[in-house]
Amino acid sequence: MATPDAPPLHPALLTDRYELTMIAAALADGTADRDCVFEAFARRLPHGRRYGVLAGTSRLLEALPRFRFGDVELATLREQGLTDPRLLDWLADFTFSGDIEGYAEGELYFPGSPVLTVRAPFAEGVLLETLVLSVLNHDSAIASAAARMVGAACGRPCIEMGSRRTHEEAAVASARAAYLAGFASTSNLEAGRRYGVPTTGTSAHAFTLLHDEEEAAFRAQVAVLGKGTTLLVDTYDVDQGIRTAVEVAGPELGGVRLDSGDLPTLAAHARELLDELGATGTRIIVTSDLDEYAIAGLMAAPVNGYGVGTSLVTGSGAPTMGMVYKLVERDGVPVAKRAEGKHSVGGRKRAVRRHDEHGTAVAEVISSGAIAPEDGDRELVVPLVEGGRVLADATPVQALVEARAHHERVRAALPPEAWALSRGDCAVEIVTP
Repeated sequence: MATPDAPPLHPALLTDRYELTMIAAALADGTADRDCVFEAFARRLPHGRRYGVLAGTSRLLEALPRFRFGDVELATLREQGLTDPRLLDWLADFTFSGDIEGYAEGELYFPGSPVLTVRAPFAEGVLLETLVLSVLNHDSAIASAAARMVGAACGRPCIEMGSRRTHEEAAVASARAAYLAGFASTSNLEAGRRYGVPTTGTSAHAFTLLHDEEEAAFRAQVAVLGKGTTLLVDTYDVDQGIRTAVEVAGPELGGVRLDSGDLPTLAAHARELLDELGATGTRIIVTSDLDEYAIAGLMAAPVNGYGVGTSLVTGSGAPTMGMVYKLVERDGVPVAKRAEGKHSVGGRKRAVRRHDEHGTAVAEVISSGAIAPEDGDRELVVPLVEGGRVLADATPVQALVEARAHHERVRAALPPEAWALSRGDCAVEIVTP
């Protein structure tokens, strides 16, 4: 059984079989070592989205050195019918030796943005496809959804609490991505241990129902967590719950949580009642299947924070970003897919974010050729791996802190219309000279 500090078991097997069959064929016909460039990008954003948030880059780079085929992995391949001796020998000796560059984690991206570029022999580059896409697609979907919720909250804190709605490892990655995009904390303890995300949590309705009386549950919680805790007041009757909470904790009660019903109306009434009882500093936290639209709908309500779960970590609230991983250059020659609706643009891309004289982002310039510089341009593509060596030496905690800070900076440069939740065009113009 793995210890808590152990890496995930057999990461090289978290991939698709067709990558190995392509390598086997390329080894057989002598094309496996051709110098190739692969790019990860999104052809379009999810319907109605005006920007994407890149997340998962640091997780990908953490996984890269562990992406190896040892005895267990090779035995598994044989059991599944992959017995080509040349392929197995190549995999046994595999370590990534190429170069990777891309957008900094936390950066905004748009259709066609070359968020990650891999230059390596064909076999090495194609082997990374599923690893790249599974990490970046998942984490970017969560971060992009979280950014919309943070924008809708207008400075009020959002708490990530979706662990019970997704896979246990996805829960950790989701908490990380949400924090990167501006969430204040998470309920997930492993995200706190692994990435330093602040954790929070008090009690569920089950704790109240455990006790014979609501008052007894509140007293038990306050005795352990102090008067600054947040009490869940809607197990039975909200009015009585609030009165009992203030009676138990006094006017120093930290907060009350509402988890059901007509939240705008209940929050307004709760505020009036709390003030009437002298608990003027007690916060009101709301939960219950919130998304960015529900958060925006609560803007006029006296709410102090939002707990978000299902709509953040599932496809309904965080639709896939649709990133793909395509071969765009072979031996220095641009190559491109021409299929209708799924075309790609050949050649290794460069990208800059263009800003006006006020520092507001106005365009994403993406080109396989040189980009004529203008005042206010910011280069977007940065080196990440050289000769197989990961360049960053930050710890997982430091990497997340840096990505969160970077996201805050670039988000601040967006034009006001980027924050609209209604359907619309990309937040900036996409320029492909």
